[in-house]
Amino acid sequence: MAKTKSNTIKIKLKKSLIGASEAQRKVVAGLGLSKKDQVVEHAQTPTIMGMVNKVSHLLEVTE
Repeated sequence: MAKTKSNTIKIKLKKSLIGASEAQRKVVAGLGLSKKDQVVEHAQTPTIMGMVNKVSHLLEVTE
């Protein structure tokens, strides 16, 4: 299945992981983020959106 520009999202880690639980750290790492202000691009799938919802207070999402 080909990715189209309309179904991709950019995810930015806007807060530090200091004080975050181990589960939250694993979710952020699973999204491919490791440093503050790092941006990754993912397809907008239910799996990715579920991960984003778990740590939404640490992230900034743009389409």
